[in-house]
Amino acid sequence: MFMSKSPFRPLLVAAVALSLTGCQTATVGDAAAPARVVEAPDTAPARGPFVAAANPLAVEAGMAVLRRGGSAVDAAVAVQAVLGLVEPQSSGLGGGAFIMVYDADTQEVTTYDGRETAPSDATPELFYENGAPLSFFDAVLSGRSTGAPGAVAALAMAQEAHGSLAWSSLFGDAERLARDGFTVSPRLAGFIAGGGQARTRWATEYFTKPDGTRYVAGDTLRNPAYAETVATIARDGIQALRSGPIAEAIVDTVHAEPRPGSLSVADLAAYRPVARDALCRPFRVYVLCVPPPPSSGVALLQLMAMAETSTSAPILAEGATSADAWTLFAQLQRLMYADRDRYVADPAFVGVPVAGLLDPDYVAARSALAPASTAAAMAGTPPGGVFRAPDGTREPAGTSHMVVVDAEGNAVSMTTTVESIFGSGRMAAGFFLNNQLTDFSFSPTTAEGAPVANAVAAGKRPRSSMSPIIILDRQGRLVGAMGSPGGSAILAYNAKALIGTLIWGLPVQATFDLPNLVARGPGFGADTARFGPTLTEGLARNGIVLQPNASETSGLHGAIWRGDHWDGGADDRREGVARTE
Repeated sequence: MFMSKSPFRPLLVAAVALSLTGCQTATVGDAAAPARVVEAPDTAPARGPFVAAANPLAVEAGMAVLRRGGSAVDAAVAVQAVLGLVEPQSSGLGGGAFIMVYDADTQEVTTYDGRETAPSDATPELFYENGAPLSFFDAVLSGRSTGAPGAVAALAMAQEAHGSLAWSSLFGDAERLARDGFTVSPRLAGFIAGGGQARTRWATEYFTKPDGTRYVAGDTLRNPAYAETVATIARDGIQALRSGPIAEAIVDTVHAEPRPGSLSVADLAAYRPVARDALCRPFRVYVLCVPPPPSSGVALLQLMAMAETSTSAPILAEGATSADAWTLFAQLQRLMYADRDRYVADPAFVGVPVAGLLDPDYVAARSALAPASTAAAMAGTPPGGVFRAPDGTREPAGTSHMVVVDAEGNAVSMTTTVESIFGSGRMAAGFFLNNQLTDFSFSPTTAEGAPVANAVAAGKRPRSSMSPIIILDRQGRLVGAMGSPGGSAILAYNAKALIGTLIWGLPVQATFDLPNLVARGPGFGADTARFGPTLTEGLARNGIVLQPNASETSGLHGAIWRGDHWDGGADDRREGVARTE
């Protein structure tokens, strides 16, 4: 197993990176898409500046830090601070994150786990009432749904290790935009006009103008409380969220009706992010690095390993216009999700058979099942796997992804979230609180009494589909970084991005623009309009009837180093941009 704490050595073959030398036109269904690009054996060292994120204001904040000589992690701090203001439906100071950091000098990849934790008095029946689980929506809106936030703490840990500028200098753009106001984007306006968490008393107060109407696209929205909060975090560091007025405001909000939670200032003070070895595995001429559990990165690596087997590789090689390739992709997803749902959880509480899920013989056996059927898959039994029952954990919308590369070639791939749209709908000190604890299974057992891995426990981190990716060559040099939001569909979106760029050889933007296909359980969710009738009919002949995707839309951001430049992309389903200078 390739781990991150020692520099990479040459492995198996020499590095082969991609170089975009031009493309012709092929079709995906009935829509145009570029054909395969050519791989070249040599590449210049990857360097920034490069920033891709879900809002142009956040991207500019990151670029401004890089222009001042800041590191990739420095810029990521600035990007997150602005995203929490201008895209509060997706991430923020009250949420969590997984951060992958590549150090160009040491060629080490480190994961900073900023996943939230359950309060110290949480029990497996956290979301029970009158002897039965709450409805999902009631749980989200409750104070019980909020865990101790970790995104800022994880960024602080990473910045202490990899930063170049003073922490206090990284929040200026966020403070200015909060105090002076920013223009409400169409996507934010759509969520402001929606229901659910946008209609809580906290959100209603924030999103209602003095004339009693709600903010719409083009309006200027100010948030002086957020400006004061980021100024305090800039001055006091992570301690500002562990004690004092901001921490007390978080706790007071969590303890408010309806269904108060038990998160305490002591829980906030006790929270610590975790620096973990990245989980890395070879794929073709590359090395893919993702976070280990409680992230579901291991499941993404399992799918990519299945894609490389002799059973799957020839079918996938038919490319983006092939109904057979998409059919196989769907079945690989089903196998992957079945295993993920049964085995992945917080490794501090449950043994996760990481090595077994990636064992070559097990991977080959699972892959061999994919072409045989389009029926829903069952979980397998990987080596070292302790039987757990599959659970019904739900992962709704409310996540974002960013990629940053600095002038020295250091990189950040970070997926960040408040869980649902606007988190729990509760605000404190100018920002929304997460509802991350609803990422646990509401029931600790199945109806038959079998235990589930992702049950609630005090201090436990809920399982996450977030799986930010760093891509290296076999010498350990940076080749790319990417990732997506999307709830449980994150794994499908990230796999599509990797297959499109590394197997089908498409430019990054063309890959991100491909239709999404999500196969978890019995159905097939898809961007039905993007497939076109020809491919849709071919899939139907293979037994795959596409239904509109019920998952959160993708928000892929990232890039591949193509010889001497970044081939970057930002998902057109959101409002992000990818920039280099």
